[in-house]
Amino acid sequence: MKLVVQVKLLPTPDEAAALEATLRACNAAASDVAVMAREIDCYRNYDLRRHAYHGIKDDYGLGAQAAQHVIKKVADVYKTLAGNLKAGNYGKPGSTRRRKVETNPIMFRWDAAQPYDARMLSWQHDARVVSIWTVQGRLKQVAFTGSPDQIKAVETHPVGESDLVHRDGMWFLYATVEVDEPQVYEPDGFLGVDMGIANIAYDSDDTRYAGTKLNGYRRRQQRLRKRLQEKGTKSAKRLLARRRRKETRHAADINHTIAKSIVTEAARTGRGSRHPRTPLRARCSPWLGVPPCRRWSSTSLLVVER
Repeated sequence: MKLVVQVKLLPTPDEAAALEATLRACNAAASDVAVMAREIDCYRNYDLRRHAYHGIKDDYGLGAQAAQHVIKKVADVYKTLAGNLKAGNYGKPGSTRRRKVETNPIMFRWDAAQPYDARMLSWQHDARVVSIWTVQGRLKQVAFTGSPDQIKAVETHPVGESDLVHRDGMWFLYATVEVDEPQVYEPDGFLGVDMGIANIAYDSDDTRYAGTKLNGYRRRQQRLRKRLQEKGTKSAKRLLARRRRKETRHAADINHTIAKSIVTEAARTGRGSRHPRTPLRARCSPWLGVPPCRRWSSTSLLVVER
């Protein structure tokens, strides 16, 4: 089973500049490949590689592995786009939005995530540093940190492909680790969970997880957003984007805290936890501090069955 673990990089200013230059080069190359794919109507990874591989290596100073990952990233994005078009997520055939999506090439932000494999990234767990490829040469002593569970996961499990991510001025690695399939447990009973708006969750033991504070927080954020939108300045737009991310993190933290409380209570009493309107049966996750299970999410709230 695969899990994604986030660790935070702690680069020096020079190392951060090299990482930024790498993302800029990789995503500029990806945008060029996306334009080429539209022009020649070629979207398969290996077919596109024959047309783009040598050009982006020479023009952007990419290594062999980086160039291949750039091309695969473009192919994957177009595959996802085709699926969304087929599902009608961009409107009906012939609509203005759908025509625009179907004809315009995909463009990548300069800080879009870039995949790394084992040839481009290695871990030295004793020193807690990584050796990572950049367009300015290999950085061999980039420090990283994370929670004890995150550090343990990348130390004790095989690490596969990782994504280099730049977010809010910070650098992260999203590492894919292979873990053993968890053992399935038969619960002694079930803890029902009903989810709503006024109360985020209400379980069958009459425990109420109120959403009053979160709703008040959202109303306050809405008032602040309205004031910033009325200003319409460049700085106001920047603050709006920052506030949106802050509100999302706040809501996710509250939902996770409530979910963990429900899971802990279910594990303590030997019961499973299940939404009353779904037949889904899941197993518990070791990352929630309870016996092994798999997580299930609905309306951003995690509920599990042990």
